[in-house]
Amino acid sequence: MSEPRSTGSSGRSPDSAASGSGSGSGSGSGPDAARAGVSGTGDPDPRASAASMADLRVLAHPLRLQLLSLLTGQAYSAAEAARVLGQSQANVSYHLRRLHSAGLVEAAGEVAVRGGTAKRYRHDPDSGELLGRGVPQGVDSYLALAGALGEELRRRTAQRDTAVQGAMTDAEVWLEPEVWTRVCEHSRELGEDLHRHALPPGTEGAVRVSATMVLFAMRAGEG
Repeated sequence: MSEPRSTGSSGRSPDSAASGSGSGSGSGSGPDAARAGVSGTGDPDPRASAASMADLRVLAHPLRLQLLSLLTGQAYSAAEAARVLGQSQANVSYHLRRLHSAGLVEAAGEVAVRGGTAKRYRHDPDSGELLGRGVPQGVDSYLALAGALGEELRRRTAQRDTAVQGAMTDAEVWLEPEVWTRVCEHSRELGEDLHRHALPPGTEGAVRVSATMVLFAMRAGEG
């Protein structure tokens, strides 16, 4: 999924301009505009706007971010994911349903359980491009998402291997439009690389890593 491309996700999300985690708002008419949540007059459909808002906010929970990351490297059932994450099966099942309804996870086979079978789920990082498509997002949605990302970053940092060198960049700068576009493209490529090569948790010899990228344009003239 994209911006966060997880955070567990790769693709374009509504936050990045060139859409390294990406923007998809627009207007127009006809079937494509309707699917994007825009009426034939070019005005956002209030019902579509509410649904789109919910789509973005579905990421604003630390456990859902963990699930997306977990399900990128391997498919799991709710019970299996619960054991890996140290959560109750009921809690994981609830959050999986929310992610599935948002189109961020999909069924990927079944596993035998006592008395029947259970579905396994997998996350397609490219599904992040669907979030908020066609409807501008309010800043409150992004603030909710930032809160979840911050909480998840603190959890991961507490498990940091300080013997292994990492990397960090933080900036609030002004860029030429073409430079900004290029930076977003690099971010998108990096996110794709991370998710394309994700291995099942616990793979022998693999390095367990944390990656959080949030790129966005800010309003000019505000300090």
